[in-house]
Amino acid sequence: MLYVAFIHRDEEPGFGISFPDFPGCVSDGDTIDETIQRGATALAFHIEGMIQDSETIPAPRSLQEIERDPSLAEWRKGASICFVPAVIDKGSPRRVNISLDYGLLQAIDDEAKRRGMTRSAFLSSAARNEIRERNLGK
Repeated sequence: MLYVAFIHRDEEPGFGISFPDFPGCVSDGDTIDETIQRGATALAFHIEGMIQDSETIPAPRSLQEIERDPSLAEWRKGASICFVPAVIDKGSPRRVNISLDYGLLQAIDDEAKRRGMTRSAFLSSAARNEIRERNLGK
């Protein structure tokens, strides 16, 4: 899921990010890229908290809906808009059967071992990073 985010330049060098679908979910960074990355982490953390509290997670509103919402007019003022992916762990891993080239599998296992991770944890982390970067236009 992709959520609309507003990026504002802070008074100090840097930027702030907020989410109209999640009032109170904010983050910041020194660069726009860092701000978006930290915003994605904040969004995931915010949603995970809502899930733990049995709150309903709002469906992402379209950019057109956000732009037409008069209650957001002041909040939108001067903001750059981006879309941030929400990648949430569901807490229930599933066993899957995949096929990989043996050389790639060995490289994955070597890197996972170097990082002190299991193969599954490494592949999950790599997939999250790829999804986040693809959706953030990297």
